[in-house]
Amino acid sequence: MIVLEIILLLFLVFCAVAAVVTKRLVASVIIFMSYSSVMAILWFLLESPDLAITEAAVGAGVTSLLFFLALRRVNALKGVDKDEE
Repeated sequence: MIVLEIILLLFLVFCAVAAVVTKRLVASVIIFMSYSSVMAILWFLLESPDLAITEAAVGAGVTSLLFFLALRRVNALKGVDKDEE
């Protein structure tokens, strides 16, 4: 179990760094979604299912949806085609 937690924590650090360093905003949002999903798994492994469900719903769900809607609006204001993304 400890090995799984260490692997998930390393992946969590990788996702955090990659979300900041990535140039493309869509990729950054997708990496953020994976960060929130891994965080929900870690909360579950730490025997806190209420936080795991909240992280999965709010972090990976609602926040990511809001990020995608904001990106769509920003791209519409810029006049960027979907092919150029």
